[in-house]
Amino acid sequence: MSRTAQGNRQSTVLGRKLGGQLLALRDAAGKTQLEAAKVLSATATKVVKMERGWVPMRDPDIRALCDLYGVDDADTVGGLLLLAQADRERRKAKGWWNQYPELRAMAEYVALEDIATSVRTWQLAIVPGLLQTSDYARALAVGNGSWEDPDEIEPFVESRMARQVRLSGDRPLQLWAVLHEGALRQLIGGREVMRGQLEHLLEAARQPNVRLQVVPFLAGAHPGMTSAFTVVSFAEPGAMEVVHMDTTSTTIWLESESDAAHHSAIFDRITRLGLAQRSSARLIDGIRKEI
Repeated sequence: MSRTAQGNRQSTVLGRKLGGQLLALRDAAGKTQLEAAKVLSATATKVVKMERGWVPMRDPDIRALCDLYGVDDADTVGGLLLLAQADRERRKAKGWWNQYPELRAMAEYVALEDIATSVRTWQLAIVPGLLQTSDYARALAVGNGSWEDPDEIEPFVESRMARQVRLSGDRPLQLWAVLHEGALRQLIGGREVMRGQLEHLLEAARQPNVRLQVVPFLAGAHPGMTSAFTVVSFAEPGAMEVVHMDTTSTTIWLESESDAAHHSAIFDRITRLGLAQRSSARLIDGIRKEI
């Protein structure tokens, strides 16, 4: 699901996730949008916008709706308030990514990555963007063949490198990347570019906030064979997560708790088939030497 606009408002991934949870609570309580609007001293239109993620939500409104819906569990209410806060931060952010129209469909993902606490990514065919070298990213862009203007490629590469700042600094992103062996053997950009990329992976894996595993060919069939995906977390794992997936034509966001839990479980199963970190590093180094 891609983001959508309504008037001068725009839905966000976190806004839709929050709105969907409030809608589910309202349905479970048997309340109407008019009843919800009454406790907010607002119109039903506002409730529609809230439930569809078009507008940021205030904490007092969330608490009032929880009271109406009979939700008094502290963890549930606290989770909604935390999600609302993250969405407000996302909407207020004047991030560097706004300088790069070349990011296009990736803009929402990069904005969420900027406020995330951790990312778990499973990749079948390519090295994840946070761990790519500029030469590798450039070769991917050229090979993709979808750029109408070749001059857009270099700014795209620059934007990808800028994302990697999140792996350092005062609050570094916790990254757990699991790659299929095929992603390491595909000669993106030729031998020299690929050797540089594999060396960069080995260096990145030494960072305390980066965990890198490889699922070898010898692992056989596994639950991640059908698609790559990324689970983005905004608090401790399992508390507040969304799933990001790319297809050849669009970006898909899975925003429900059940989808996040399902993909987290798949990720855990994949990691159990992957090599340990030291063994993964040895395999990467071996492939680098072969190349």
